[in-house]
Amino acid sequence: MEYRFSGNSGLQLPLISLGLWHNFGNEDPFDTARAMLLHAWENGVTHFDIANNYGPAPGTAEITFGKVLREDLVSHRDEMIISSKAGYWMWDGPYGNGGSRKYMISSCDQSLLRTGLEYFDIFYSHRYDPNTPIEETMQALVDIVRAGKALYVGISNYPADKQKECYDYLHAAHVPCVISQYKANIAYTNTLEQNLPVATDNGSGFICFSPLAQGLLTNRYVNGIPAGSRASKNVFLRPEQINSEAIAYAQKLTTIAAERGQSLAQMAISWLLAKDVTSVIIGASSVAQLEDNLQAINNIVFSDEELRKIDNCKTR
Repeated sequence: MEYRFSGNSGLQLPLISLGLWHNFGNEDPFDTARAMLLHAWENGVTHFDIANNYGPAPGTAEITFGKVLREDLVSHRDEMIISSKAGYWMWDGPYGNGGSRKYMISSCDQSLLRTGLEYFDIFYSHRYDPNTPIEETMQALVDIVRAGKALYVGISNYPADKQKECYDYLHAAHVPCVISQYKANIAYTNTLEQNLPVATDNGSGFICFSPLAQGLLTNRYVNGIPAGSRASKNVFLRPEQINSEAIAYAQKLTTIAAERGQSLAQMAISWLLAKDVTSVIIGASSVAQLEDNLQAINNIVFSDEELRKIDNCKTR
């Protein structure tokens, strides 16, 4: 596994990080989650990305990770980067959502309890909250670091103009934003065009989630919607999204990937790694799927002709 420095910091992250958004909660088999976490670790994945609301149910991905860490990996804690986040709905009432100081610090404390950790390596503001001043949210992150509950801070899903405000505040407080997390993939490049340059100009690393567009950028849907898939369950990927246009797009990309000796999923991850990003967060539902995705690091160089072909696959 290759590692890249995150922005201007001394923190290094692996090219591929493992995200626990789905498939690691109490509604999924623990043994499968454990096997995926251990396989990732054994293959050089040192960064594990969680959030307070990951599961399902919310909070249970942190519990699962904490159990695996405690039972299998505790001696390797100092070799890992473990991140969590707060920003989306977590509990009822006015203090369980958003970006208020009350919510951010309470959520961090709860996440530490669920994981059994003494500190997070990175703690994020998961989203911009228009009802809370950015200064309040960023100061909460600063104080979380100063209290020893996190080593670094990051932001996720902030608009470009608000993104810059975060960087400025954190820089002035001497707790710089070392990483910015955004959705990005071959089919969705807005953040690479709008948010990546802001991060780069301000010394922040950039980490991408949803590299496979919830499965659209895999071979899973090239022939329609298989039983048991996310689209069949209407979970974050609706059946109407798997239309003839989306299938044709995936089929074109699959042809290019095959010419590169890759699966579509591998090429989609490699394409992101060829950009000026720090790391790509992958999800997985099995060790086999995880292993396939990890192979993406073996070919992250694209010719100009390949990039042109990929770009031309998009509907004009």
